[in-house]
Amino acid sequence: MSADEQVFVIVGASLAGARAAEALRAEGFTGRVLLIGQEDEVPYERPPLSKGFLQGKDPREKAYVHPREWYAEQDIELMLGRRVVAVHPESRTVTLDGDEQFAYDKLLLATGSVVRTLDVPGADASGIRYLRAYPDSEALRQALTADPRPQVLVVGSGWIGLEIAAAARGYGCPVTVVSNERAPLRHVLGDELAALFRALHEANGVEFRFEAGVRSFGDLDGAVRSALLDDGTELAADLVAVGVGIRPATELAEQAGLAVDNGVVTDAGLRTSDPHIYACGDVASTLNPLVGRHLRTEHWANARAGGKAAGKAMLGQEVSYAQVPYFFTDQYDLGMEYCGWAGPGDYARVVFRGDPTVRDGKAPEVIAFWLTDDNRVVAAMNINIWDVQDDLNALVKAGFAGTPANPARLTDPSVPLSDVLAG
Repeated sequence: MSADEQVFVIVGASLAGARAAEALRAEGFTGRVLLIGQEDEVPYERPPLSKGFLQGKDPREKAYVHPREWYAEQDIELMLGRRVVAVHPESRTVTLDGDEQFAYDKLLLATGSVVRTLDVPGADASGIRYLRAYPDSEALRQALTADPRPQVLVVGSGWIGLEIAAAARGYGCPVTVVSNERAPLRHVLGDELAALFRALHEANGVEFRFEAGVRSFGDLDGAVRSALLDDGTELAADLVAVGVGIRPATELAEQAGLAVDNGVVTDAGLRTSDPHIYACGDVASTLNPLVGRHLRTEHWANARAGGKAAGKAMLGQEVSYAQVPYFFTDQYDLGMEYCGWAGPGDYARVVFRGDPTVRDGKAPEVIAFWLTDDNRVVAAMNINIWDVQDDLNALVKAGFAGTPANPARLTDPSVPLSDVLAG
């Protein structure tokens, strides 16, 4: 079969899916490309949903991966508002809602993730909101800017919860964050950075209720008015924003009999257990040769880079997805970038270049490093210090390759970051 006759189907009109389609055309693929997505929106980047768009700073279109006409120009069949209901590996076909079927030569699953919801009494009251798509962000922004400003309760102290809290405070809303952790972001950053983010939010007027969960919600005529915590405390709330995490959307992969373990399992070339099916983005648990394990990374950079890599892999190119994990956040005056991988048990301590203290409600200028027992850098975070990502990435790559840093030089701002490795 000639390349012109081949059909590549991408399930998920997401950032990852759009980047894969773009890579296929950029690499010279001349066959048919179908990009299928459940949302009616053209593919877009999701960070603005809890950042610039939610804060009223950025227009909707700024997040579009490409304008709608680009897909037609590239001869990419963009099928929006459509849902793939089944994948049939034995016949290499997919079934859409309405029983329409398409055959494929290669298939990419870029189905992303689904928000986790609360299963407690009263959780169906109006005014309880989740954030995953543009309509969610638009409705939340409208609610945050209502007069009078609502009493906001944020459930969850991860990235989404804290970004919503910061946006709500920017609109002048009173905000309380309820978390089952003992500090915000502790499960991803550890105690030291959790203390920094807690101090920043408290200095900007956020109240925290730690090591607490929501037992139920109270309502008035169907609209949320309060939350009862599991310690018996009752909190007033006109608006509840829930950010308790996401789960990979693996239903299609499971139905198709693919290997699934905290995501669709792929090798370093983004191939699943079926040689004709690939996966990338939030849904994929990919073998990362740099880190030496399977990782499922729920961030923008992984969707962007993973989509491009998947497109190349579908064409038979040799791909080894050794991406340094990366994410960023903007909260109040804090701008941050993080690179590397430092889960619980992966590091021994955190050290700082600069003073991490929050003063007068302002975020510091500091770089944090996650070090192993033998002083290898496995992750780094720059806060309000810019143009250092190349150096930090190099340190993380060196750390995973087995090269330690000199802690004294690492924490000395007078020493260039390019000159801190031991030896």
